[in-house]
Amino acid sequence: MSQRFSASQPALLLLRLLILGVGLGVLTGTALKLLAPRFSGIGASSRSAIAVVNRSDMGEFKPTNELLDLSKRFSQLAAAQPNLKAGAFVLVLDTGSYAQLNADTPLPAASAIKTPILLAAFEAIDQGKAKLNEKLTISKVVVGGGSGWMGSQPLGSRFSFNEVATEMIRVSDNTATNLLIQRLGGKTALNAKFLQLGLTGTAIKNWLPDLDGTNTSTPRDQARTIALVETGKELSPRSRDLFRSTLGSSRTDTLIPTGWLQGLGGGSDEVNAALLSKGVRVFNKTGDIGIAYVDSGLIELADGRRAVASYMVKGPFNDPRSTDLIRAMAAATSQVLR
Repeated sequence: MSQRFSASQPALLLLRLLILGVGLGVLTGTALKLLAPRFSGIGASSRSAIAVVNRSDMGEFKPTNELLDLSKRFSQLAAAQPNLKAGAFVLVLDTGSYAQLNADTPLPAASAIKTPILLAAFEAIDQGKAKLNEKLTISKVVVGGGSGWMGSQPLGSRFSFNEVATEMIRVSDNTATNLLIQRLGGKTALNAKFLQLGLTGTAIKNWLPDLDGTNTSTPRDQARTIALVETGKELSPRSRDLFRSTLGSSRTDTLIPTGWLQGLGGGSDEVNAALLSKGVRVFNKTGDIGIAYVDSGLIELADGRRAVASYMVKGPFNDPRSTDLIRAMAAATSQVLR
């Protein structure tokens, strides 16, 4: 009898443990279900707090304290060239410090119009109105002369939306720009989008290359375009990365980068490498139609601050003083923000 009881004891213990386990499972599940709203509320508030902190860390397009000496310096540099019409706007996103000269005066945008077009293009991607891998077809309407290689391709050639957007910036391709203008609904639709984004002085009136300078922008609009992306106000994180990497693919370093480096006291054939050695990186897009020059960009400073800057000059055709003035204003800026 005692042998039979001893043999059955493990089975009874196992059965009791199973019953106990099931009971505990039911109780635990019930408790978690009752507490779930509280936990989810805590999680939501934590995520919200993190989002707010991250957004704050990204800075704002909010000019608050003017760097009066720098604004005055811009005026002095421009006044020394009375037959040039110049504008400038600089804003440190992290602090609100800014300087300006005719910041809201529309001037010929030249190829700098491509930066707000790039913003509109990636916004269309985010909204599901376009796809990066969709094909755009070259027609006679969109072929533009000047910079770029797509215009030399046979009519009917097709390129992905992403390649078109990249080449618009990387080599300032005018045909690529016209393809995007057409794909995004045309000039009227894009101008309405610019107004929606607060770019009140930016407008497309003609296809690129627009050598007469009818397409316009302002220094403030140019800086705002980049800041809207950099501060997280526009575009998804993925599209923001694409915008930044695309803007960074432009290698023209003869205006803001060269001027910035001059202000820091050093010249070099490898301008971007020399800037990087000083802890500075520049993501910029230039414009050049002979009668007007523009350079606008994001500048990452050595201490981690980020600034947006735009310098625009209109003057006699191919007058070297126009580009010299942009470099001088960039140099003055770097001396103040260094």
